[in-house]
Amino acid sequence: QVQLVESGGGLVQAGGSLRLSCSVSGRTFSGYSMGWFRQAPGKEREFVARITWSSGATYYADSVKGRFTISRDNARYRVYLQMNSLKPEDTAVYYCAAGYGSTWSQYAYRGQGTQVTVSS
Repeated sequence: QVQLVESGGGLVQAGGSLRLSCSVSGRTFSGYSMGWFRQAPGKEREFVARITWSSGATYYADSVKGRFTISRDNARYRVYLQMNSLKPEDTAVYYCAAGYGSTWSQYAYRGQGTQVTVSS
């Protein structure tokens, strides 16, 4: 059974940091990208960042570039999202997913999400 489980969300003040973790089990995703998406209340789910398991190439949404860093631990089969200089507009449920590209529909394997709340 494939499972992607996010952790590390919480409440933080603007300017603070959080590190999200995604634990992957049930199969390997060596040919895939691992992505982070987020959905704020009343808004569509949007791409945040992705990393390829094989090469470690990273891609970011313009809104988080320079503030967020995605990384992977091949040995532990985990993916991380380090979020610095957080802003209230970063408040959302963050999802980890395995798939391709930067569109939610291209990610067939998805976690349940973790809430991130940034207070002003």
